[in-house]
Amino acid sequence: MTVRATSTITAVLVDDEQLAREELSYLLKEFPDVELLASGRNGLEAIKLIENFEPDVVFLDVQMPGLDGFGVIQKLRETDVPMPHFILATAYDQYALEAFRWEALDYLLKPIEKDRLAVAVERARKVISEKTKSAPPEPALQLRTGAQRTKLLVKNSNRNFIVDAQDVIYATIEDGLITVVATGVEGESNYRTIEELQSNLDPDTFWRVHRSFLVNINRIREVIPWFKSSFQLRMDDKKQTEIPVSRVQTKRLRALLKL
Repeated sequence: MTVRATSTITAVLVDDEQLAREELSYLLKEFPDVELLASGRNGLEAIKLIENFEPDVVFLDVQMPGLDGFGVIQKLRETDVPMPHFILATAYDQYALEAFRWEALDYLLKPIEKDRLAVAVERARKVISEKTKSAPPEPALQLRTGAQRTKLLVKNSNRNFIVDAQDVIYATIEDGLITVVATGVEGESNYRTIEELQSNLDPDTFWRVHRSFLVNINRIREVIPWFKSSFQLRMDDKKQTEIPVSRVQTKRLRALLKL
């Protein structure tokens, strides 16, 4: 008997063959609780999509040029990205044991049949439902781990600028380097991680909306619906930067702004 889904399962699909992507995308339309957020063509695109969308499930081709499906899982394990559940797909059954070793949720042989896909989706429903039930409630506020700073150092063109913390619009990290965007100045922070920066700022003002972004909630200019279950924030800087809200933070955004 099929368990009735109570929430949407967000998904990403990655396959180097266009026909395979189109066929699986078509089959997934038969499952209204599965929301396909995006499709990719190779392993590098898979990693980017997973980082940006933080999906519940990834339908991942095993054999792809360059970085294959197992390589994608290995790369993601080396990061702090929330790991999705992987449903692997291939035309060759000899990879089944390897898929098991990589703790894949399921393994589909191409051409994928609708009935077999239904089994995989049902398995995803059950695992995600159990995970949601057992997850501890999120704290309402970020705990203070030290004295809150009212001034921050921002480096730009060999100059050191001192900015008021409340003038910081957002901060982002890429390749281990934190960039702070504030009113009138943009530059490098001397903090090593977003967590460290956040712990020194007012938790009622600064919100970690995504693993790579910390925003000043008073400098959010616009909330933009992105997909049915997610949003982007347009910030109040000169570039009107659009910042993704992670799946786990969307619930807080809805509560904060009564969406």
